[in-house]
Amino acid sequence: MKKVLTLVLTICLLSALFVGSAFAAGEDQDIVILFTSDIHCGVDQGWGYAGLYAVKQNLSNSYNVLLVDDGDAIQGEAIGTMTKGEAIVEIMNTVGYDVAIPGNHEFDYGMPRFLELVKEKAKYPYISCNFNKGGELVLDPWIMKEAGGIKIAFVGATTPDTLRSSTPKYFKDENDQFIYGFMQDETGEKLYSAIQKAVDEARAAGADYVVLMGHLGNEEECIPWRYNDVISHCSGIDILLDGHSHDTDIVTMKDKDGKDVVRAACGTKLAEIGVVHITRDGKISAEHYHWVSSVSLPELLGIDNAAAEAVVKATADLKEKLAEVVAVSNVDLITHDPVAKTDDGKAVRVIRRAETNLGDLCADAYLDQSGDADIAFMNGGGIRVPLNKGNITLGDILKVHPYGNSLTVIEVTGQQVLDALEWSVHALPGEFGGFNHVAGMTFEYDSTIESPCVTDETNVMFDHIDETKERRVRNVLIKGVPLDPKATYKLAAIDYQLLDEGDGYTMYKGARIVQDRVKLDNQVLIDYITDTLGGVIADGYTEPYGQGRIVSVNPEQ
Repeated sequence: MKKVLTLVLTICLLSALFVGSAFAAGEDQDIVILFTSDIHCGVDQGWGYAGLYAVKQNLSNSYNVLLVDDGDAIQGEAIGTMTKGEAIVEIMNTVGYDVAIPGNHEFDYGMPRFLELVKEKAKYPYISCNFNKGGELVLDPWIMKEAGGIKIAFVGATTPDTLRSSTPKYFKDENDQFIYGFMQDETGEKLYSAIQKAVDEARAAGADYVVLMGHLGNEEECIPWRYNDVISHCSGIDILLDGHSHDTDIVTMKDKDGKDVVRAACGTKLAEIGVVHITRDGKISAEHYHWVSSVSLPELLGIDNAAAEAVVKATADLKEKLAEVVAVSNVDLITHDPVAKTDDGKAVRVIRRAETNLGDLCADAYLDQSGDADIAFMNGGGIRVPLNKGNITLGDILKVHPYGNSLTVIEVTGQQVLDALEWSVHALPGEFGGFNHVAGMTFEYDSTIESPCVTDETNVMFDHIDETKERRVRNVLIKGVPLDPKATYKLAAIDYQLLDEGDGYTMYKGARIVQDRVKLDNQVLIDYITDTLGGVIADGYTEPYGQGRIVSVNPEQ
C-alpha cells in the first residue's frame, strides 16, 4: 500500500510539475543541479531519459538548472553493446547534458572509441582531473558554468580502480606497459593532489561553488580512493556528486579543514534522479526524485518529447530481435540475496562475494562450451542481472552478459589456479567484481585470515602472494581430486581476465592460449541453455545459493 501511495503522490507531483511556472529563471532564482550516474544503458527504465528531460525542462521555468552525469552511462545493455556507446551519447546530446565524467565502463569499447565518443560525438564536455597519458591530462580537469550570475566549477575524478575494472590492456602500449593512468598510488595522495589542484584552480578563477563530480563510490576494494577518503584529504569542495557503487546515500561530512561537504549518489538505471538545491543565500541541500514503480515513467505517462523520440529511434531496430524467447527457467536465478536486506530495505547483492545458482550456471556454460577445459571461472562483476523464473528472451541474456567478452581457454599450472583463487576472495567479506564463480572444481576459504595477496605499484593489480602469510584458500578439488600445484590444467573464462588482466588477474601472463576468443559471452550462455540444457533451466540450479562449490569456513562472515 505504501508503494502504491508513493507512486500516486509522485504522479500527482509530476502533473503539477509538468504544468510549469509562469516565471522565467534568472538571477533571482535558486539553482538546481540534476545529476545522474550508472545509468548503464537503462534508457527507458525508471524515470527514463524522457522523464529526465521533462523534469529538466519544467524545472527550468522556475530555477537555474544544470544537468550532469557521473559516469557509466554508455555500457550495460544491448543498445550500448551493439552501437559501442554511440546511441547513448546521441540520446544524452538530445537531453541536454551540461557536463559529464568518464566512469570505469566508459572505456569498455577501447581507448580509440572512448576518445572518439567524448571528443567527437558528445556535444557536452567530458572532464577529468586524474585521467592521464604519461602524466599529461587527456581531458580538461574542470569546467566553469554560470547559472543566474553564480559561477559553479565542476571538477571531474574517476576511480583509479578503472585500470582493473575496465580492460587493463586498453590502458597499455604495444610493450604491455601502462601509458594511461588515474593518478593511482598506494596512499591515495596522487589522486588527492590532482583533485586539490583542480579545485584550487577553479577557486582562483572565481568559482562561487565547486562541485566534484566523482566516479568513486564506497566499495572497500576502492580504498584509498573512495568518496570519504577524498573528502577527508581535500578542501574547497562544496558538493561531491558520486557514482560507481550504485548506492543512494546522501551524507554530510567534514573535509580536511573541518568544513561540511554534501556527498550525494543516485543509484542506477534512472530509478532516482539526483537533485542538489542551492538557494540564493547559499544553503545547499540534496535529495532524490524517486521512481518506485516497475513500469517506467515514460511508459506509464506516455511522455512524448525530444528525448522520448531519441530513445524510440535508438531502440526500434533492437526490440524485435531482443524479444525473441530462447529458453525457459523453472527457477529464479539470483544476483541478490532472496532473504537478506540492507538497512533501507533493498536486497543484498551477493553475486560479487558468494556462490549463487546464476553464478554456477554461467560458469557451467563456459566449461561446457569450451569443449575440453578442466575448470571454468566467471567473474561476479560480469553477471549484471538475475534471470527470473519463466520465459527467457535474447534481451534477458544480453543483460546478464552485456560486455561482449569472449570465451577463451588457456593452459595454467595448479599454482596459478591457487593464486587466482586467492585473488578472487581477497576482498571478502566485502564485494569484488573479480570474485569468480567456478565450474569443475570446489574449494573452501577463510575470510578471517588476512589476505596474502600483494598488489603491484598501481595498487589495483595482483603482483604476488606473500608466502610468509597463511593462505585463505584451502581444500581445492578439481573434479573431486585434490589440486596439484605442479600439474597443468585447461582453464576456460572470459578473455577479459585471461588475456587482458581484467579485475587485476596478472598471474596468467605468458600462459599458452588453447582457444582464443572463440565465442561471445552471451552466445556461450545462450548455446549452453538452448543446446546442452534443451532450453530448460531446472535440475542443478534450484538452490539459490548454489551447489556448494565455494564454501566459507566462517559462514558468519
